[in-house]
Amino acid sequence: MTAQHPDIPAQFFARQDETPDELFYVAPRFEAHIDQATIDALTEFYRTFIPPGARVLDLMSSWISHLPEEVSYSHVAGLGMNLEELEANRRLDEVRVQNLNETPTLPYPAGSFDRVMIVVSVQYLIQPIEVMRSIHQVLDDGGRLCIAMSHRLFPTKAVAAFQQLPRKEWIQLVGYYVDQAGFADVAFEDRSPAGADPLWLIIGTR
Repeated sequence: MTAQHPDIPAQFFARQDETPDELFYVAPRFEAHIDQATIDALTEFYRTFIPPGARVLDLMSSWISHLPEEVSYSHVAGLGMNLEELEANRRLDEVRVQNLNETPTLPYPAGSFDRVMIVVSVQYLIQPIEVMRSIHQVLDDGGRLCIAMSHRLFPTKAVAAFQQLPRKEWIQLVGYYVDQAGFADVAFEDRSPAGADPLWLIIGTR
């Protein structure tokens, strides 16, 4: 059951398809969910956001790595819903399958990571603040979170807020998630490339 938050209507987290998420993700989807130009813009951002040698968690991960190929990291963990997709992501040193809508607590010790990234998936979380609080816990002091958003979604699995609210309010809502989880210096950046899918970033620091 979704936890209640006084400033967010409970119906914002309703979905058209409330069947177990495992059924929706049982078959791998080897497709890109944003344009290549938008992927490239995100990778360029990561070149400065994620320092070499960092411990990285790619949360709600899939088969595409958005990390720059030429940069080495000490460890990259990926947590997602489909094992085949995760195993196809060659940048991941460790993979886990977990339904965050059933179990929002991450399976890592406190202080395990320097950076956490969520790419075009935050709209599927029905317990987003609980997930953000767990991210805060697994980040080391000074660690940072980046949530990358765009305008595409699976309509049957995206929560109602991302289908009813104007897009500019998506950014405010996700910023609220991050703020309520205890992150500092919550900021927004628009890295949208011209003529391609938008790229909106919400960033917070532990």
